[in-house]
Amino acid sequence: MNHCREFPQVSVIIPTYNRSWCLSEAIDSVLSQTFQNMELIVVDDGSTDETPALLSRYGDHLRILRQSNRGVGAARNGGIQAAHGNLIAFLDSDDTWKPDKLARQVAFFDRQPEAMICQTEETWIRRGVRVNPRRRHRKLSGWIFEASLALCLVSPSAVMMRRELLEGLGGFDESLPACEDYDLWLRVSLRYPIHLIDDALVVKRGGHDDQLSRQHSLDRYRIQSLLKILGGEPLTDDQTRAARAMLREKCRIYAAGCRKHGRIEEAKSYEMVAEQHRA
Repeated sequence: MNHCREFPQVSVIIPTYNRSWCLSEAIDSVLSQTFQNMELIVVDDGSTDETPALLSRYGDHLRILRQSNRGVGAARNGGIQAAHGNLIAFLDSDDTWKPDKLARQVAFFDRQPEAMICQTEETWIRRGVRVNPRRRHRKLSGWIFEASLALCLVSPSAVMMRRELLEGLGGFDESLPACEDYDLWLRVSLRYPIHLIDDALVVKRGGHDDQLSRQHSLDRYRIQSLLKILGGEPLTDDQTRAARAMLREKCRIYAAGCRKHGRIEEAKSYEMVAEQHRA
């Protein structure tokens, strides 16, 4: 790689926070890509572990951005702002790539100049053991907005997109401490087909305690995202009906959890939101 390349074709962004135990594997999987016309930006979101020392060992093989702990959305947005490439790819610091991941996606964009975003399939590893995703997690290709309402069908580590897509949508919503990817992919899928390369070019590792997706009550952030989309996005009548139906369902589930744990007033507020969107 020409590490001083001023205008790389691809910018790879790894956000990280206290992940020194796995970060080097993610970085090494980027640096060993067969496609080398790229830059690697690691955004350290205020780590207090050995991350700064680990990153310093890579020298000029990567760019390091450091910020106070503001969350993964802000970290990715900081990387986007610093990126030089026309194509942007993300890699979560607990995941890794197969060596030809970038090459396959760049070739896809070369063949499909009208495409704005694509993702690949992935291999799931949970606590060191390979697992098969459930049917509801199956990735689709094309116009996937309605299918994506129930849960996130796009993986940050698997996507590559044209820079202008992110610039046009304003990046990740930094007010969301989790589900910021669910929010962005819904906004993207309203406007563009999300293409799928049907080969597992990402190793997605999970089951560890610091995963955001293991937090409780994530539906409240999905509800926040759905309310925002219903309030200001260019929805068709069918999309509006589908989004409202999913909002009511998520409010019902979250309110039931609140009641189970004695948070009655919170439950009532979400039941009221559901009722307001019954029309």
